[in-house]
Amino acid sequence: MIQVKGARKTYGALEVLKGIDLSVSRGQIVAVIGPSGSGKSTLLRSINHLETLDSGEVWLDGVKVNQTLPHRAFERHINQVRQQMGMVFQHFNLFPHLSVSDNVTIGPIKLKGMDKTAARELARSMLDKVGLSDKIDAFPARLSGGQKQRVAIARALAMQPKVMLFDEATSALDPELVDEVNLVMKQLASEHMTMVIVTHEMRFAAEVSDRVLFMADGAVVEEGAPDQLFSNPRQERTRTFLRKYLSA
Repeated sequence: MIQVKGARKTYGALEVLKGIDLSVSRGQIVAVIGPSGSGKSTLLRSINHLETLDSGEVWLDGVKVNQTLPHRAFERHINQVRQQMGMVFQHFNLFPHLSVSDNVTIGPIKLKGMDKTAARELARSMLDKVGLSDKIDAFPARLSGGQKQRVAIARALAMQPKVMLFDEATSALDPELVDEVNLVMKQLASEHMTMVIVTHEMRFAAEVSDRVLFMADGAVVEEGAPDQLFSNPRQERTRTFLRKYLSA
């Protein structure tokens, strides 16, 4: 479903990604963990070309994402690709002047040409999935942080993507709001949605993922099944990191 081959990215003299390879099968949930500055978010953003790699390839379902094309052709190509990849960020990025319904339906209407009535029914269905159907006509200012993030997930799901990318989706939330967002992600996992989840929450990663990647200094130090990586990591760098986070 997703393949990243030899991904390299530098910012000036700083090499953020050092030849990363990643493969995610259909229906698989992969958690990416590691210290701040390890390249996790850059890797995730490279998958849907929000970051441009210096070298390497990204593939989605047999289609190369970072193709070399004339500008207008590439814009059409990447817009089509991004419709197949839902992404949820740390900050919710909702349009404050639009209702919850309009935030969720703007993509299907503008990008897919969906009829407004059908789009609103889709919004209602997606909001019901994240437990917010009663907020369909509310505005973001009236929502808690957890509710805003669940609307952001509903908005991504409304595009009916093949994969979902989560970039530390709960890190901007107060601790008491984290569980309500994690519950939605667990529901998606139970439905076999293909997901790549960058997270600092080790226990959540252990519970929800099929495979865990530990990154440090722009490289994948270790990867494996969660029970193996969390209970018996092979690399000292992984052990040091986990001792710090699991004792917090």
